[in-house]
Formats: sequence, structure tokens, C-alpha cells
Amino acid sequence: MDCVFCKIVNGEIPANKLYEDDKCVAFYDLAPQAPVHFLVIPKEHIESANVLTEENAKVIGHIFCVIANIAKKLNLENGYRIVNNCGEDGGQTVKHLHFHILGGKALSWPPYDKSAEV
Repeated sequence: MDCVFCKIVNGEIPANKLYEDDKCVAFYDLAPQAPVHFLVIPKEHIESANVLTEENAKVIGHIFCVIANIAKKLNLENGYRIVNNCGEDGGQTVKHLHFHILGGKALSWPPYDKSAEV
């Protein structure tokens, strides 16, 4: 499989890991968009939120608990954003379910440029 996130899970590509257990891995983003920007991915290859099933969706609850614990350790008590891009139009560039966690500053909304709309 030619999935960059699976390669991180398998130790083929190094990552600056924040957390790892038998279900997921958390690591800092290589191109941070906020003072704190990390990703959390399931170890199981799940292409996107569109292919979640009752069986593989259980890892999502675990991932959100991991996110909350990491956020506490990183002093994100004022808040943070969890982003999941799903599909091409949603901006998903890596076809492996993942969550971006951004924080460390006040984040604006919406996170996109409305002037780019057609």
C-alpha cells in the first residue's frame, strides 16, 4: 500500500509523535497552520469518514478521548479545533482517515476565503 500515514504507522516514515497506542497515532503536522497543529490517525487503514462502519467507527470515540488528553497536556484549555477533511471537494489529500487538531491561538471562522466562491 502506498499510503503515507500507513507508512508512519509501520515506522517506514519518521514522525514527531505525541502519542501512540494500539489503536491510533498522534504526531505534529509538517506544515503547521496554527501554533499547535497535530494529527491523529487510526492505525487501521480507513480511507475516509465515508467508509466508516459500526465495527471500525469504534476507534473514532477512542481518538476523540486521545485528542482531549493531548489537548490538556498541551495547555489548550482556551480551546482548539478538530478538522476532518472528507473526499476531494472536502480537501482530503491523504486517503487515510485523519483529524487535524489546531490551537494555541484564537481561530477565526469560517476557515476559508469566501471571495474564492463562485
